[in-house]
Amino acid sequence: MGESLLLITIITLVVLTIRRAKPVVLENPVIIQRPGQYHITLAPQLNRAQTFIEQIAKQFTQAHPPQGDLHTQYFEVRDPKVFSRGESAYLLAIALRGGVLYFQAVNPKPLLHDADSHYKTVREFSESVLLHHPFTAPADELGPEKLRAAVDTIAGQFQIAVKALQTGD
Repeated sequence: MGESLLLITIITLVVLTIRRAKPVVLENPVIIQRPGQYHITLAPQLNRAQTFIEQIAKQFTQAHPPQGDLHTQYFEVRDPKVFSRGESAYLLAIALRGGVLYFQAVNPKPLLHDADSHYKTVREFSESVLLHHPFTAPADELGPEKLRAAVDTIAGQFQIAVKALQTGD
């Protein structure tokens, strides 16, 4: 009787250990909303980027209380913990609208033509999400630098490489 209980306990612990070690990757887009704080849209297979993005929101709101709007900023993120369809990076857009941070993470498309770019891919995805949240009142002029500083700080803490994308990228 005691051996059976011990065997069942050991098997249960092994199964739980194996389940925790295997990351869950979702095949559907994920939308996370914290009213008045942030709105995150994650493309399929990017759900593991949630912790990084939430920490950026926390860092930015602590250093810079959200007021006004910020134009969308675009980044290429190389996070070894996020496996995006065999890619080595995913694309991230961050905007501030009406005091709410909007994050959009998307997988990069293959660059087939000269006019293609990762910037274009993430911009189109971001614009489709922000369609109903137009830019209205600009925030102070230091807002974009404070947002980039928050991204850089959290990226350093998580040992993630982040590159800002411009129109030519």
